[in-house]
Order: sequence, then C-alpha cells, then structure tokens
Amino acid sequence: MRTEDVLAATATGLWRWDNAAGTVSLDAEAARLLGLPGGGGTYTTSAVRSRLHPVDWNEVSGIIGLAVAEGTLAESRVRVVDMEGRVLRTVRSRCRPVVEGDGYHLFGTIQEVPEPQPGTSAHTPVTGDWRRSREAFLLDAGRALAEARSTAEVLRVAASLSMPGFSPDGLAVFGVTADRLKVLGHHGYDEHEAGPLADMPLDTEYPAAEVIRTGRALYVPTPEDYRRRYPTMWPLIEVYGRQSWAFLPLIVAGRTMGTWMAAFSHPVAFTPDERSVLTTVARMLAQALARAGVAESERELSRGLQRSMMPSLGPGIPGMSVAARYVPTGGGLQVGGDWYDLIPLPGGSRAEGAGSGRIALVIGDVQGHDVRAAGLMGQLRTALRAYAAEGHRPDAVLARASRFLAGLHDYTESEAYDDGDPVGGHTAPRFATCLYLECDPATGSIEIARAGHPDPAIRMADGTVILRPTAGGLPLGIDPDSDYPTTQIVLEPGETIMICTDGLLETGGHDLDSGWERIRSVLEEHPEEVGSLEKLADALVQAVHGPASHHTTGPLSDRREDDIAVVLLSRHGRPARRAPRRTVLTVRQAEPERISVARRQMRDLLYDWADHEQIDSAVLMVSEMVTNVLVHTDGDALMVAEAAGEHGCRRLRVEVSDTSDELPHKRRPGELASSGRGLVLMEMLADIWGVDPRGEGKSIWFELYEPGPGEGPPEAVPPGPCVGSPTAS
Repeated sequence: MRTEDVLAATATGLWRWDNAAGTVSLDAEAARLLGLPGGGGTYTTSAVRSRLHPVDWNEVSGIIGLAVAEGTLAESRVRVVDMEGRVLRTVRSRCRPVVEGDGYHLFGTIQEVPEPQPGTSAHTPVTGDWRRSREAFLLDAGRALAEARSTAEVLRVAASLSMPGFSPDGLAVFGVTADRLKVLGHHGYDEHEAGPLADMPLDTEYPAAEVIRTGRALYVPTPEDYRRRYPTMWPLIEVYGRQSWAFLPLIVAGRTMGTWMAAFSHPVAFTPDERSVLTTVARMLAQALARAGVAESERELSRGLQRSMMPSLGPGIPGMSVAARYVPTGGGLQVGGDWYDLIPLPGGSRAEGAGSGRIALVIGDVQGHDVRAAGLMGQLRTALRAYAAEGHRPDAVLARASRFLAGLHDYTESEAYDDGDPVGGHTAPRFATCLYLECDPATGSIEIARAGHPDPAIRMADGTVILRPTAGGLPLGIDPDSDYPTTQIVLEPGETIMICTDGLLETGGHDLDSGWERIRSVLEEHPEEVGSLEKLADALVQAVHGPASHHTTGPLSDRREDDIAVVLLSRHGRPARRAPRRTVLTVRQAEPERISVARRQMRDLLYDWADHEQIDSAVLMVSEMVTNVLVHTDGDALMVAEAAGEHGCRRLRVEVSDTSDELPHKRRPGELASSGRGLVLMEMLADIWGVDPRGEGKSIWFELYEPGPGEGPPEAVPPGPCVGSPTAS
C-alpha cells in the first residue's frame, strides 16, 4: 500500500513550507482541512496564515522557531477559522525543520482532532487556562529577573520560579572559566551534593558540558534515556532521584556563556509548549546573568579605581585632624572627575627653614562624570603630586598643572585625527577646577592657590562660619599661561577649614548661594566633641542626599547629579579666652564685584550681633570704604574685620587699607550729588572712626560697640582731625 493511500485513509494531509520563498505547498487533504480552495497546490504564507487563529499563529511561530534552533520535532494544535473569523475545526500539525543556507524548509503533516473539552488537555496550546497562566508566569519571571542586580540575586530569582504545571525541584547554573565547567549556583541540592559536578573539564561527557560545546538544548525525559546517553555520568546522577532533566544554553550576543539545568522529580514529556517556556526562561536568565556580570564588573572596576585614585589620609598630622569623603554620581561606573589628595611636602616650615610636617591639601574636579574624566583626574592628580614633591610654591604648582593638562589636550586631539576620528564629544578638551592648600601644622599658616574652584569655608572656634574668599585664576587647562595668585590665612587653634567640590553645594537643585546656606547651617549646628570631624564629614554628605560612610562608593540617592568630594582640616587646641573673630579680604581694582563679597563677609561675621541696625550700618560703611578705594585710587583695598569680647558687649573694628598716601577729607555733598557721603555716614553711624597713615598708604577704620543687657556702649574716643584729600567720597 502506498503512503499516500495510508494518509488519505486516516484523513491526514501533507504540507511543505519554504520560509525563504514565503510559500506553503499543500496536498488536497491539507488544503481541505485549512479551508483553502483549489484542491491543493502552492499558496502564499499570508493566505495560509489568514486561516489560522491569530493567537494560535503566534504560538506556532514560537514553536517552529524553537524547533529550528534545537533541530527537534515541532508539534502544535491550532484552530482553523473562516473568512469571518469563526472557528471551523481544530487540527494538529507535526513537522521537522530542514535548514538550508539562510532559510529553512518545514515538512509536516496535518490532521483534524476533536475539540478539547473543559478541564482536559491542560497542556495544549489551545486551552486558554494554560496560555494565560504561562503568559502571567513569563511576565512575572521577566520582571523579577530584570530587577536582579547581582549574580546572587539572579540565582535566587531563578530558584523561586514556579512554572505552570511542571515546576522543577532542582536547578543549577553552570558557567565556563577557561576550559572548566563550574557550578555558579544551584537550588534543590545540599551544598555537599554538588561534589564532582561542581568543577569539571569542558570535554566531560555530561549534558551541561555538551550544551556548552554545541549551543543546543538537551532534553532527557527518563532515567533510562539518561543512562543510555551518558552511562559514565549516570552513577553520579542516580543518587539524586530525579526523573527528567532539561539542559538549556545560556546565550548572549550569539555566545554560549553557560548552561541552565532544570531537574524534575516527576516524568516530563517536554512537549513543545514546555520546551518553549523553558527556552524563554533560559533566554531571560542569560540576559539577567549578563547584566549582573557587567554590573558587578563595573562595581569592582569602580572600587578599584577609587582605591587607586582616592588617597589614604595617613596616620595623622601632628597638631591637626583631617577627614574626607568622596561620593560618586549615580549610574555608570560610579567614578568621575572629582578627587582630593593629601601630599607630604619636602623640608619644613619656610619660616624656620628646617624641621618637617608641612603638607598640601588638594581638591579638584575634572569636567565630566565618565571614564575619560576619571582617567584625566588620575593623570592630573599624579602631576600635582610630582610638582608638589619638587617643592614648588602653590601658584607654581597650579601653573605647571594647567600647562600639563593643556598638553594632554593637544596630544589626545592629534591622536583622534590620526585615527580618522575628528575631535568631538569624546576628544573635546576638558578643563579642571582645583584648590591647592599648603599648610604648616606648627603655625597654622595656610597658603592657598585657586583655579576656578569654590572658595574654602572657615568654622571658627565659637562656631561662626565664614566663606573665605581667595584670589584665583582660570580653571586648569584653559590657558597654559594663566597665573594663580595666592592668599595667606592662619588657621587658629579650634578652627576648621572646609574645602569641597561644587557637587556638595549644587546637588538637589541648589545654586552655589543656596547650597552654601544649606552647608553652612550644618557646619554651625554640628557640636564640638571627640571625633567630631568624622561625624561632621558624614553630616555634610547626609545633608545633601542621605547617610554616607567613609569613601562612600555605593548608590545613595537618585537625586544626586554630581560627584562630591569634601575635605575638613581642623587645628587642635583651644583658643585664648575671648579670641576675636577675624576675616580678611582683598578687593582688587579688576574685581569690583567682590564688594558684594565684602558685604556678605560682614553679615557672616556679625550673624549673632545683638543690634541688627548696627549690622546694617557696618555693611553700609564697609561698602562705602571699599568703593572709595577702587574709585579714587589706583590700588587694591585690603579689608580686615575683627569682633572681640564677650557676647553682648563686643567691639567690632574694621580697617580698609590702600597704598595711596592721600588722606580723605569730609565734604558736604549737595542734594543730588552722587558722591561725598562716605565720611559723613561714618560720622553718623560709627561709635568711633579715624584715618591712620601707614608708611606707604593709609588705613580708614571704624568701631562699633555691641550694647549689653542694661548697659550702654563703652565710652567713645573722639576721632582726630581729618586732612583734606581728593580720595574722600
């Protein structure tokens, strides 16, 4: 009897699908079952597809794709519909793919089957309950695996998966290291049970190793099948009491990175539906493991970069304490361009010419938050350490560093053009801001050079916090010939200086001014106690975006927009009783905008002054005195302000010096005059005031006395006579 006669007698049709040509060849019985006219022949794929239920067509596509990938038999049940979408019958199709070049052919049979009854055939693709439970499971599994951030989390999620209708009770994930197959994680086995399977050569006759070698899934439905196919491994597997096994490749970007094993205590036939679910889970698991591996590599690289680029602050500085924090921006490698450094300097105090202990504190910020910024930061930090170790002064250190960074720009640009890649987003020159402090712990003397960086802040012994303006130049790398003038201050016993990058000030939507007010309140409110400097460093970071730890590296908050680096340096000891508050500011002819800084300095110095009208008076007089110097002389103005005494009966003395020998004189301005009111205001507002010649130049000064409770100000000393001068306002 011919095969065609047998098929006709059993109402079985034959079909052939040419995927490359997009055609399907049907015999007469297959065409009848699919409701297609013509009694058989060649049809387009779209014509055949139009006669299959759209939901079942998606099912068929997945099963066929799985069969092509695994080289296995594809079996599915689909509903045939008419042109109006009404279901005519249910058919079962069985086929095997034959791959030819870039396409494939499918050869199969089709046969009508009875309609499934409710409560039966729970594992067929046409029963809604199975499909809905499977889709819900895959959605949940995909969501859980996508949220896993480490290999351990991915393995925990994989162990908790409950597949609809055929959940495995033993799972293992194998990875490849060199030519060895190793268990990365498992579930359903005791720790000691992994035994010889935990680490084996890749050429071992074991299903997981074979999957790695071939990249194709293996299904072992029975113990007999396992024993027949892998006789040498069966004695090791038999003790676990499993009945069925599935080994699926973990493939990412076309590379098999491992094997996922699902073992069952009950027999599993591994129908196309079950293989489809297992394959989908394996794909999601492979992607999750790849993401977790990349994330773990990035975290380890980040930690390594930070360990190499963030210095140890050492055993301590005699007479001083130092604390520092670095918090990278969120996302990516968790590294960026911010850095700080503590550099032991050669020799001793310049004033003494001998001894040891001088240090340099450096803090800076290379433009950007990527790997290139981190690389430039490492090079610049090394260059700064080298220049400092050579014994250069702060201004020379920054000048050399600026030329060094500009030279790096020239080199990277030429390299980019040599590679045929014009300078663009990856090779555009970058600048860096920097603050360099040279400190003598013995005297508290600090010499500061600044390159476009935020100014330091000083917390005085009584808790007063003042932003200390310093002279500065352009950021490093912009102008190789830029100068960096220095500013000298003295850190008194009990005082703390804070230097930071702009991330500490501007994170959370703040600008420099509002961010400074936020940080200033933390500095003022933090109590003085043992170990308070470390606690203060934590409090500063916490004020921006939550708790931090030493050299914080992990993600803290989604609100973080910039890297943060902050360094605190405190001088030990207690100040003498009634130690004055003191601030010094130079306002240069080319920087008239710093008059506003002088006004703010006065308000910061007098933040707790009893009489607020006196604060306004002091601010007004300082503004007038500094403006007079800039308008009527060719030199710079040096302001020195000092508040001394007990709270409630303090004395404020402010001096503004310049290099002009001309003494001011009091004028009587007219009603519409724009000048001439400076000395008149001082006579009206100051308790006492005066003008003192000082060698090359003069000093104009005034004093205010804070009224104590129930007391008047100290007896004022009348000023001496003024000599007329065109320098008066």
